[in-house]
Amino acid sequence: MTLRDLPPSFSDVAVAAIDGRLADIRREHGVSIPLAIESGSRAWGFPSPDSDYDCRFVFVRPADRYLSPWQLRDVIETPLEGDLDVNGWELGKAIKLLLNGNAVIIEWLTSPIVYGADARFRSDFLTLAERHASRELIGRHYLHLGDRQRRVYFGEGRRVAQKKIFYALRPAAALRWLRLHPGAAVAPMHFPTLMAECDAPPEVVAVTEDLTARKAATRELGDTALPDPIARFIDDEFEAARPLYEAQRVAVSDEARRDADAFFQATVRRLDRTRV
Repeated sequence: MTLRDLPPSFSDVAVAAIDGRLADIRREHGVSIPLAIESGSRAWGFPSPDSDYDCRFVFVRPADRYLSPWQLRDVIETPLEGDLDVNGWELGKAIKLLLNGNAVIIEWLTSPIVYGADARFRSDFLTLAERHASRELIGRHYLHLGDRQRRVYFGEGRRVAQKKIFYALRPAAALRWLRLHPGAAVAPMHFPTLMAECDAPPEVVAVTEDLTARKAATRELGDTALPDPIARFIDDEFEAARPLYEAQRVAVSDEARRDADAFFQATVRRLDRTRV
């Protein structure tokens, strides 16, 4: 079963161009693409009128290509042209990054905007993530990501492009979500859902909703100092997360490796059989 879920607001021209690129990649590289989604601000739920279309995909090579000692690159990149940004990871790379705490593939698997996905692939991969993604490593990912954004963009008194506020706010909200959901490791990708489920303070919600609405309506928000409620929220969440995640060094378990191997091998064989 193939899934496809695109907002009516998406440009028909952009969607057709993305579909064309994905078809070209399948043909030129001889790969299957069981997952192609929108990442970035459109999928996160805070787009601007001029936001890029950030299509990300997972690709799988024919089974016999995995039997060669000379493995091909584990990424496929296409030129950034206009507002189109289309790039992908090979399945093995995506699995290894997941088990080592990179939350990006989890966000791809839970993106609400889907150009095309094999339903079984997405379900099985998400099950692997829910079973074996390490809360500690995912938390460290968001802490380091948010910390870096805080240092680069939001020095004391510095004025920044208002849209960049989301770059530190989203990791802080993900860390708060993890803290409030101690049995889970897969936080919502969609930012409004994430904010609703992380029980953010009312003043943070008010600033965020205003910023989201204005970002959706204009190409240029201008710059500003970091609003005090947002600054407190970000700093408080990062400080609360440091003792939990900063020094974490979690090894991938034997069980996770076995399950990942089984998922990888079953997927390669199944897609190889159905390749056209």
